[in-house]
Amino acid sequence: MPEPGSRRGRTHDAEGAREAILNAAEEVFAEHGFDGARIDVIAAASGYNKSLIFQYYGDKLALYAEVIRRADDQTRSMQDEALNRLMKTGEVADQAQLKELLGRYIGWYFDYLVAHPNIQRIYMWEMAEGWQTFSKIISQRDLDDIDLFQPVLTQLQQTGFLRSQPDVLLQFSGALFVSSLLLALPPLYKSMLPDVDMSSPTALANMRQFLIDFVASGLIVSPKEVTR
Repeated sequence: MPEPGSRRGRTHDAEGAREAILNAAEEVFAEHGFDGARIDVIAAASGYNKSLIFQYYGDKLALYAEVIRRADDQTRSMQDEALNRLMKTGEVADQAQLKELLGRYIGWYFDYLVAHPNIQRIYMWEMAEGWQTFSKIISQRDLDDIDLFQPVLTQLQQTGFLRSQPDVLLQFSGALFVSSLLLALPPLYKSMLPDVDMSSPTALANMRQFLIDFVASGLIVSPKEVTR
């Protein structure tokens, strides 16, 4: 009989076990949502037993939080770069430069979701369920991120480049999740336009550019509006 925590009778290293469990959990949460996901299914998919999952993560909510935290870590480098650029507000001389910066960030986040469809599906589950589970796992780090971005975005808003309402942080966070919504629509388009491949590289590139232009038009005040 395999030893507790073994993988198909073989010993394992803790780091490899955690990675396998998180990968399996991400897939199961993406397919079934938080409420529908079962630890025994995650255990079977990972190749490790339930007792090891509970040993590492405590319970299903803590495991879910770790899946979300890993996704946050994967996007943190781009977030930090965007924040550093935004903090140097003197470098943002006009709406064109702001659009270029915003486009880079929105486009990068879109690319991340394309490359990580499970994370995109998990966010769609959260949207459908009113972010009830997500609200239980918000960490101090998330609040610290808000504290970092809020004053920088507010300062940019005061330059007149960004719209004054609603709250600027709500504008930016909402803009990010438009990516998830757009990427959830191709199956619907397929039923209406069966001859159009919305998952092709060309279609995704067009969708990406549409998203950037759409978000920029919604967030950034055009020079014409300023001069009215």
